[in-house]
Amino acid sequence: MRKLVLFDVDGTLVNAGGAGKRALNRAIIDFGGIKDVCNFFELQGETDRVNFENAFYFSFKRKPTLKEYEKIKSLYLKYLPAEVDYSVKNNLYFEIEGVRKLLEELSKIDDIILGVGTGNIEEGAFIKLKPSGLASYFKLGSFGEKYRERYKVLKEAQRKAEKILKESINENNVYVIGDTEKDVLAARINSYHCGIVLDGFGNKEKVLRSGAEIIEKNFKNTDIWLIWLGIKKDPKGIKRGTYICPDTPIEHSYFGKTGRGRYLSQKEMKEIESILKKK
Repeated sequence: MRKLVLFDVDGTLVNAGGAGKRALNRAIIDFGGIKDVCNFFELQGETDRVNFENAFYFSFKRKPTLKEYEKIKSLYLKYLPAEVDYSVKNNLYFEIEGVRKLLEELSKIDDIILGVGTGNIEEGAFIKLKPSGLASYFKLGSFGEKYRERYKVLKEAQRKAEKILKESINENNVYVIGDTEKDVLAARINSYHCGIVLDGFGNKEKVLRSGAEIIEKNFKNTDIWLIWLGIKKDPKGIKRGTYICPDTPIEHSYFGKTGRGRYLSQKEMKEIESILKKK
């Protein structure tokens, strides 16, 4: 049974230390726009296409023409490598903890196909990933060049994987890993599984309300992610890859209060255990 596992880039694989934001700000200034335009809208979880259009709109109060859009993209790509280098030199660039180990484990499994599903334009994604070398783990990628909606980016990744494998992939065998509530929404629209890391750029409160199946601080505990993916057996004997509802008293308590069936992070489990012991 083949499984497609899609990773977002920013805040999920790496944190580029604000390189993309700085590059887009510089691009808009070169275009004659306002300074620090990216402070006027939310970049996180959107496709680059939307972010470029928003940056132009907040400077010029109208949508860019196709020619103007292409110029912004060109300027962005002109400045992005230098901004990534700046982040690296100033220790602002880092991999999300544990992600390399997880990718190494997954890359050894024949039935797993690893892909990138990101809002970045393709060139921008590889520029951001270059210092880490993580791009070598992925067999395919789908990017935010053509689409404004993230769910369409993910759907394209599924189609690419099916073309590579020469077989169809059931939506239940597609797993999306990101860092914002928008990753969850995009996955759920396509009926995919979705897991979230909190060490990214997402708003924690929004993420916790998103209904993600698994929420962890990072990838440090590889086993939790492998259990969620249905690769490693859960010590409780539950087939987590097809997780539907809570299966422990603590998770039932959480589900009863929130209506959300998802895995709790280790920190949340400890917090709830502490509350229950006090009662």
